[in-house]
Amino acid sequence: MNIFGVMDVSGSALKAERVRAEVVASNMANAETTRTPEGGPYQRHHVVFEAQGGGTFQDSMTSQINSSTGQSFGFKSVFAGGLETGMSNGLTAANLTPGGVEVTSVIADASKPLQRYDPQHPDAGPDGFVAYPDINPLTEMVDLMGATRSYGMNASAITAEKGMFNSSLDLLK
Repeated sequence: MNIFGVMDVSGSALKAERVRAEVVASNMANAETTRTPEGGPYQRHHVVFEAQGGGTFQDSMTSQINSSTGQSFGFKSVFAGGLETGMSNGLTAANLTPGGVEVTSVIADASKPLQRYDPQHPDAGPDGFVAYPDINPLTEMVDLMGATRSYGMNASAITAEKGMFNSSLDLLK
């Protein structure tokens, strides 16, 4: 991971949580939609997240050490001779390198629509029932709060790293 790794990871999470919040807002906006261009009521949508990368911590360390581009910021010289000790103290290939997140898809909920008796509604069937989307406003609000909290946490991580950069630059003055 490069020096901007935290910002890359948190930036990907900000994008993913923004999409999640948009999907939740769309679900709430269409909670009473009984007619769509595809026919039938609106269907609730879900966001599917997937971790980016997937390399191991050891792979990342090895690639940083073996980097011939010279952009390892002196990492090889700082940890020369001590890496093997560090690797044997719990830093194993089983520890995954933390990576970003991406939205792989937005899928429609397969649940059946809710049937409400409303014979005066223009979309009412011959029996007087209308098909409404199976969207619970409380569930959507909980999802929205989760997206908001996650967005805030990642924004805080970016702010913290920005503070670390500034502190490092102050040391170099």
